[in-house]
Amino acid sequence: MASILHQIEINSPDQTANLAISLGQILKAGDCLLLVGSVGAGKSLFARALIQSLQDTPEDVPSPTFTIIQTYETKLGDLWHCDLYRISSPHEVIELGLDDAMATAVTLIEWPENLADLTPPDALTIRINDLGGDVRKLSFESTDSAWAAPLEKAFENAI
Repeated sequence: MASILHQIEINSPDQTANLAISLGQILKAGDCLLLVGSVGAGKSLFARALIQSLQDTPEDVPSPTFTIIQTYETKLGDLWHCDLYRISSPHEVIELGLDDAMATAVTLIEWPENLADLTPPDALTIRINDLGGDVRKLSFESTDSAWAAPLEKAFENAI
């Protein structure tokens, strides 16, 4: 069962982006972030800020809603940004090669419930709850306590 490692309420898209940028500084190859939230909660905004912070020359980062997977070359190596909203079975995840990428690349996965049994046990889940207007509550959860110390560092740098 996942434990809540940290929670924070933020009041603007800029604060969301700053938090994502700080989180990007603690990531390494093989880390998997699961972005959970309703449509419009800010999952893609969070992912875009994180991805661009890891690029030598920030490029356009579109939502992968229709492409399902967008890959980027970053300072950490390959980064996969995935939107699994249209995935109907874990078998499709394997066909896309995402199961292998989760072991070797940084992966940001929107709609991770569609991973089912393929969800990495050491993934970090980021729940984004829209509280109205620009206010969001973010919860960082994992079954892997190894995330606790790096998250504290990220939050110190973000706030």
